[in-house]
Amino acid sequence: MMGIGFPELMIILVIIMIIFGAGKLPEIGSAFGNSIRNFKKSMKEAEEGDAEALPEATDATDAAKEVTEGDSDEPETAENPVASTPEPEDK
Repeated sequence: MMGIGFPELMIILVIIMIIFGAGKLPEIGSAFGNSIRNFKKSMKEAEEGDAEALPEATDATDAAKEVTEGDSDEPETAENPVASTPEPEDK
């Protein structure tokens, strides 16, 4: 198995320093840390949102059942309505 040990990690860090320079490394590190922090925060908010939305969804389902039981104020229509315009008979 290939693992990343201390020598490999040092080589990677030296290559990164050559590419970005020593001045940019703190900025890159803080941007990476902020990205991880924001990702964790959004995941936590999504989990809380799912937990809060679940009871509301059951309430909406109950309300939808009440409407389908005939409590609607809208007039009922036939399943196969007849067309309102007659077809021309002379073809």
